[in-house]
Amino acid sequence: MEVGFEEILKEFLERHDLTQTAFAFAINVRQSQVSEWLKGKAKPGYDILKRMALAFNVSADYFLGIIDAESYRQ
Repeated sequence: MEVGFEEILKEFLERHDLTQTAFAFAINVRQSQVSEWLKGKAKPGYDILKRMALAFNVSADYFLGIIDAESYRQ
């Protein structure tokens, strides 16, 4: 079963005890964008996905659901 981006992001925020606002600030987007992602109404584009990976030192493959949480560090 494929896990959707919204589930991956929700798990990431919970695992790192991050609020939507703190996450948004770290990647320079509005909190409302993060909210839309968590609701499954939108997904980040390439540039934002790249910022997410760099800001949190996490492989973009993790956010794409290609690798699991145990192996997401770059």
